[in-house]
Amino acid sequence: MNSERRIRNIRIKKGIYVLPNLFTTASLFMGFYSIIASIQEKFFLAALAIFVSLLFDGLDGRIARITNSTSRFGAEYDSLADLVAFGVAPALLAYLWAMSFYGKLGWMAGFLFVVCGALRLARYNIQIGIIDSKVFNGLPIPAAACVVAATVIFFDYLGVEGTFHNPQMMVLVVVLALLMVSNIKYYSGKDMKLFARMPFMTFLIILGVLLVIIYKPEVMIFVIFVGYAISGPLWWVVKFIRKISTKDGKTGGASRTE
Repeated sequence: MNSERRIRNIRIKKGIYVLPNLFTTASLFMGFYSIIASIQEKFFLAALAIFVSLLFDGLDGRIARITNSTSRFGAEYDSLADLVAFGVAPALLAYLWAMSFYGKLGWMAGFLFVVCGALRLARYNIQIGIIDSKVFNGLPIPAAACVVAATVIFFDYLGVEGTFHNPQMMVLVVVLALLMVSNIKYYSGKDMKLFARMPFMTFLIILGVLLVIIYKPEVMIFVIFVGYAISGPLWWVVKFIRKISTKDGKTGGASRTE
């Protein structure tokens, strides 16, 4: 009897949880579709696929926690899917849309985005439980990918059709790559309690933001993700200024005492 239970437990451990991994697979599929769409020069669809991939990526972890089906396999599979959907797909999108005109510099910028995204994922995996969960250490790779995708959608809204011949996109991709591997802290939002009671005015503000996003999604999504990417460096500058001010205050106080 005991041997049968042991065999059954071994078989369970060898299996995988289906539901969360299906959502991870859906995220990976949308990343792959984005690559195909970029190759076919359907840049708007390629950018949109990255956002759909983000949706599935956000659901797989939550479903795993709700159903108590988290596993080491799921975490590793999720990281591999993220590298394709948020590393390779946006890099290829940016290259074919705006950076291929610059030859070697263009594809080197794209590769820098991919390798920094891979390093960002590897560092995140080994820092789980080490750093404060309220912050991300470096720009998250899904956010960096969504900045690229939101930029494509925004310029499509402005009337840019086909490719976009502008060196600023290459600069943006390089900056995003460096932000991913930086030690700049970004707010993770994991301490937000959306299911808890909140002031009525807070609810109205959230509702107002949602209505604005619905009214001008192409513009607001661009503003939100670019704003999030900038928030980390701005946060760092504010903290740095406060630190200098505190030191100057202490130095001034010491000199007056003397």
